[in-house]
Amino acid sequence: MGRLRTVLLHRPGAELKRLTPRNSDKLLFDAIPWVGRAQEEHDAFAQTLRDRGVEVLYVTELLQDALEYEDARTAAVASVVDDPRLGDQLRSVVADYLRDLDPEVLAHVLIAGLAHEELKIAHGLVYRLMDRLDFIIDPLPGLLFTRDSSAWIGDRVAVTSLAMRARRTESLMIGLIYAHHPRFAGVEPVYDPALEHVEGGDVMLLSPGVLAVGTGERTTPAGVERLARQVLRAGLAHTVLAVPIAQERATMHLDTVCTMVDVDTVVMYPPVAHSLTAYAVTGDDGDLRVDEPRPFLEAAAAAMGLDRLKVIDTGLDPVTAEREQWDDGNNTLAISPRLAVAYERNIETNAQLEAAGIEVIRITGSELGTGRGGPRCMSCPILRDPPPSA
Repeated sequence: MGRLRTVLLHRPGAELKRLTPRNSDKLLFDAIPWVGRAQEEHDAFAQTLRDRGVEVLYVTELLQDALEYEDARTAAVASVVDDPRLGDQLRSVVADYLRDLDPEVLAHVLIAGLAHEELKIAHGLVYRLMDRLDFIIDPLPGLLFTRDSSAWIGDRVAVTSLAMRARRTESLMIGLIYAHHPRFAGVEPVYDPALEHVEGGDVMLLSPGVLAVGTGERTTPAGVERLARQVLRAGLAHTVLAVPIAQERATMHLDTVCTMVDVDTVVMYPPVAHSLTAYAVTGDDGDLRVDEPRPFLEAAAAAMGLDRLKVIDTGLDPVTAEREQWDDGNNTLAISPRLAVAYERNIETNAQLEAAGIEVIRITGSELGTGRGGPRCMSCPILRDPPPSA
C-alpha cells in the first residue's frame, strides 16, 4: 500500500490482432477487442499513472533491450521451440529462422506469434499437416495482464508458473527480462516458472511480512506451499495466508474478488466476503506450520496486527454486485493509500469507494476488459515506498 513508484505494463499490440472467433477461446479472451481503441485506453491508463509520479516500464521495450544479449536470445529461442507439437524438423527450421532476426523483430515474433503462412521456408510432415490458420508460435494476448506473470515481494521477484498452456510462454519472456536486462542486474528471483503453478493475480501483499495467496485451478495448493516455503526462508514474509477460491470464470484469481485500497481496507465481492477462509502458514523450525482455517478477514487482520479489516462492498445490491464484479469492479490498482485506479463503468462500486473516503481515478476499459482483467491485472508494481502505519 505504499506509494507506487515504478510499474511494469504491456501496451497491447499485434498479438491482440491475432484473436479471431476461431481461436479466442483457446487464447483465453471472451471477446475480440477493437485493438486501436484498446491501445488508446491503455495509453490513457499509463498516462494516468505518470501524472501521479509513477515510472512506467513497458514489456516490449525491455524485451528488445534484453535480446541484444546473446544469452537472452539463445534462451528465448530455446523456450519457444521447446514445444512437442513442432517435431524435430519444424523445430530446427523455426530455431534457425528466429536466430537470424534482429532484437526488435524477434521481440515482435515472440509476443505476436508466428503464423503458419508467415514461415514460407518451412517444410516437413508437421508443417504440411498444420492448418494454414494455425500458429507455429502462439501469440501472447494475455501478456496485457502483467500482474499474472510476475510479482515483486520486497526487493525480490517471483516469476510465476502460469497454469494455462496458452499463457506459459508469458512467464518465460518476463523471466528473460529480469535475468538479462541491466535494469534488473543483481535481482534474485524468489520463484521461477519451472516450479508448481502460481499466478500473480493470486498473490496479494497485505502488509509488510503478510502475503495472501489464492489457490484453486490456476494456483495449486502445491504452488502455495512452495511459494510459502521460498518467501519464509528468504525472510520476505512471516505469514502466508492460503486462501481457497471456488473456481468460476469470473473468480479465477484472488484479485477478482478482493483488492486493497488502504492499509486497513479492502474492496470485496459481497457473496464471498464472509465465506472466504484462510490457512495461516508460518515457519516452524525449518518446516511449515499450517493453522486451522479461519475466516479470511479475521485471519488477515490478525496477521497484519489489526483489530479488523474494513470492507467496502462491490456494487450496491446483489444484482449490481454480480455485474460489477464481472466487470472487474474490485480489481483496483492502489497508487497509494486511499487513491485507486478503477474502470469508470463500475458506477456503484466507485460510489461506494468514494463514500468510504477513497479517491477513485476512473479510466475507460471497454476494450481492455475483453480479456477479463482490470487495472490491477494490467499492472505489475516493481517499486513502492514503505506503507504508512494503519
